Amino acid sequence: MAMTSKQRAYLKSLANSITPIFQVGKASLTPEIITAVDEALEKRELIKISVLKNCFDDPKELAETIAGRTKSQVVHVIGKKIVLYRPAKKNPKIQLPKQT
Repeated sequence: MAMTSKQRAYLKSLANSITPIFQVGKASLTPEIITAVDEALEKRELIKISVLKNCFDDPKELAETIAGRTKSQVVHVIGKKIVLYRPAKKNPKIQLPKQT
């Protein structure tokens, strides 16, 4: 399911106030990071990830890889910050604006 620009803008506004809860560093993506991100998405639905300077991978490629493995959606990537969204399976908290 693709997000509309209105929904993406709404999620970006929510993401402004949250701090990154994960950091991707020199080791890049490990199975442990993917598992932790997956669990965090189930609890929080919207998370921010910081890519450290010692990580040589492209943040956009990392975002797509993480999103693919966690079945989430990339809200946006700005600089070295990644924002991901996935509605919780049980009682989702974030209500997206309706698609028109």
